[in-house]
Amino acid sequence: MLTKSVISTEFSYVMRPQQIFTIAIALFLLAACQKSPSLSVITTPSGEKIQIELAITGKEHQQGLMNREKLSAQHGMLFVFENPRPLSFWMKNTLIPLDLLYLDHVGSIIDIITMMPCPTTETQCPNYVSSKPAQYGLEINAAESKILNLKVGDVLQLPALPSQTNAD
Repeated sequence: MLTKSVISTEFSYVMRPQQIFTIAIALFLLAACQKSPSLSVITTPSGEKIQIELAITGKEHQQGLMNREKLSAQHGMLFVFENPRPLSFWMKNTLIPLDLLYLDHVGSIIDIITMMPCPTTETQCPNYVSSKPAQYGLEINAAESKILNLKVGDVLQLPALPSQTNAD
């Protein structure tokens, strides 16, 4: 007599709460280990706060605010360079208009320039050059410098900055 053997290919597994908790903790720790932008605050002469991401390394300088679809009010990115020098920024792959504030070594505003997005299809994007040597470039939403009543010569209170050995 022949018997027919049936092998089930279905597999059912129920996770216990402890296993779910362990996996959740592991994912949380993994996410915490990912490099997130360095965050800090700049204070304007009137006491307004601007939340900033720091761009210190060459790679962070290159990435900047590229491909961002929005930037919250009173938020921006501070580009840190090791020494004052003529600086030049461009807007390749930047989707939102920005104000660029060039700052000297103490945070005094040298220039305020409104920069417009440069579509990725354009081969040549304009360069926005500082009028004097600058050590920092601060990008914030376009027109935000007017809203915050910032002017050339104003001194921004810069945050304590990490080591700048890789800044250039």
